[in-house]
Amino acid sequence: MKSLLAWLSLFTLLSGCATSPDEMHCGTVSGYLEPDRSQGLYRAVVTHLDGTPVISRPNYQLPPGKYEFTLAELIDSETLEVKLAARKTKVLVIQVEAGQQYHFAAKFNQDKIYRGLETDYWQPVIWQQAFHECELAPQLP
Repeated sequence: MKSLLAWLSLFTLLSGCATSPDEMHCGTVSGYLEPDRSQGLYRAVVTHLDGTPVISRPNYQLPPGKYEFTLAELIDSETLEVKLAARKTKVLVIQVEAGQQYHFAAKFNQDKIYRGLETDYWQPVIWQQAFHECELAPQLP
């Protein structure tokens, strides 16, 4: 009887520490792929995630939900002649779903020549989305 109680106590303790599979599923937001420049797509880097400053990295594995990524464009087109002061960050809102990977980029709006302080020359976009297995590492208390 004592061994059964000890076993049940151990099982209860371990099951309280385990993370359910639903809690471990996530989606991935990525910026490491080189987008297609012939479509006006350029690399971008993350400066903030949900308003909090971050060091940009290739992948962000996140639980499902809505996130705000603040991006800075890395457009190096010869036709872009805006001043440095016009090169502002922009926000991309992504509804992350489990098992999905989202690749972001800076879309260079090539419909006209941009000069001076115009900021409409680009917009953040998701240029590719695909199935991707993702599991969050369990968080220690």
